[in-house]
Amino acid sequence: MAHDSVSIADNTTVVGGPASATNRKDLMRDRIDELQDSYSTYPKKGVLGHEFSRNTDYAMEERPFFVPIGRKDGVITALEKIDAQLRNSGRNGLLSRKASFKLNLREVAPGTLGLIKHGGLPKILTRPGRYPGFPLRNWWAREWCGTKGLSDSAIDFQGLTVVQVSQNQAAVVSDPQNHIFVVKNSGFVAYAIDGTYDVLAIVDQTHLPNEIKDPVTGATLGSKSEIRMRSHVDSGKAQEYVVALFLNIPASNCAILQRGDDLELLPAGQHYITNPNVTLRGLFTLGENQLEMPTKDIFTRDQVPVGLRIYLKWQLMEPLKLTTHGYNTPYDALRDKTQSILTQIVAHLDYSSMVKQRSLGPDNLEDGSDPSSAFLDALRTRAMDEMHEAALEYGIILKDLAVIDRQFKGEIASTMDKLTTRALQAQVEAANVDRENSNKVKQEEGALAVARIKAQTSNAQADSEAYGVIAAAKAQAERTKIAALAEAEAIRLTAEAEAGAIRIKASADAQVTDQFARGMEMRRMEVARVKAFGDKTVFVSADGPGMQMGNAMAVGMAAGMGSDGRP
Repeated sequence: MAHDSVSIADNTTVVGGPASATNRKDLMRDRIDELQDSYSTYPKKGVLGHEFSRNTDYAMEERPFFVPIGRKDGVITALEKIDAQLRNSGRNGLLSRKASFKLNLREVAPGTLGLIKHGGLPKILTRPGRYPGFPLRNWWAREWCGTKGLSDSAIDFQGLTVVQVSQNQAAVVSDPQNHIFVVKNSGFVAYAIDGTYDVLAIVDQTHLPNEIKDPVTGATLGSKSEIRMRSHVDSGKAQEYVVALFLNIPASNCAILQRGDDLELLPAGQHYITNPNVTLRGLFTLGENQLEMPTKDIFTRDQVPVGLRIYLKWQLMEPLKLTTHGYNTPYDALRDKTQSILTQIVAHLDYSSMVKQRSLGPDNLEDGSDPSSAFLDALRTRAMDEMHEAALEYGIILKDLAVIDRQFKGEIASTMDKLTTRALQAQVEAANVDRENSNKVKQEEGALAVARIKAQTSNAQADSEAYGVIAAAKAQAERTKIAALAEAEAIRLTAEAEAGAIRIKASADAQVTDQFARGMEMRRMEVARVKAFGDKTVFVSADGPGMQMGNAMAVGMAAGMGSDGRP
């Protein structure tokens, strides 16, 4: 059986939703629309839509002494119900009626269960307290077996089985008839009278141990976990068998299940399979993929073998179509068809065209001057159209196809490579000569530019020096002018001050009316004059005879000095 996860966090992807927009040519759009329309009505004959993934859950069957654990009641309530069922059927009860003591004996802490083996049958202590290690009577038939937590995921004791798992867990259980069922986000308490309930595994559904990768692209498609059960055959040798398969499929991925010749698509999410007739065909990604791959040797029109390296970009839209045609990966479906179409294209090309045409792709178009460019463009268009048609038959949309590299082989290719190498060498030599001439011209132009810059620099420097001299002269003249003006102003102010002092003094002297004071002032002036000019100086009045006598004496002395100077 394959069952979807009941967790509220289940991220289920709708595989049949609308496809993403793709940049296709106008002639392919109608065909892609038809593909999407047919995809919504798929599956067809031989492909089932979630028919054999539905099965009866063995956990829901009516079983004796089997009580599901309710979300409110808990383990103890379920144990009490089973104890009542056992007693009503005339069997020994499950819960012990021992009373606790105050002595320091066996302790049952809150949140735990005490386990006692009584004559091979289980006895459970549910009330916290201290209990004696052995009873006063029938002590040989009872054995203390320790305690277990009430919240433990699985408890197995003397035919009593307690299972309770959280939201992210799943318990794989085998009932007394070896029927396998899975418990998720719940639990149960069961007591097996005939056979046992075996808990085979507690599975973490979001962290499965085994990753599944795409063998071609290396992308992670999902993860799985196989649950095995050990059984004994007639020879007594134990063997393990796979009884359950858990799958964790990420978003944009899906899985294909198979039962006989029928196929079923399983969307993204957390799933498990317990039906032995249902097997996992494979996991696929519904996103875009791209890959570079080499091709086998292809012969050109002039029989030169060439090996190509191509680039493919595709998106799988209908995994059921792909698996119905017997392919395990989209790459397997595209590889043979791509080889066939490229063989047809290369068979119409000469070696010279292949050498000139480095790559073939939608982004590599000729300018139209080459007569063969239109033919090559037609080949590219036909190749893309034919590949689109072939891919759509397998539920694949081919988004890009390009030849990114080629390698020629054989003696003819070697000879032509030599000729091509010589031609390329001649072209390289010519290019080198042109490059040298161009370099020389650029050097001369550079030298001229340097000389021009140096001349401009010299002119600028001379202008700067001349401007500096002129500015210095102007500054010196301005400084001299300012100094002269300051000196003249100082002299004028000094003269004005002295004149003012003389006037004040004269005014003061004129105001003196006492003759004695005037006489004393005259004498002081005489003393100052004699002190200034010396005691041998003769003072002559500028007016009167004295002045005339002085002038006569000066004239006589000059005449005498002139006569003495004659030869």
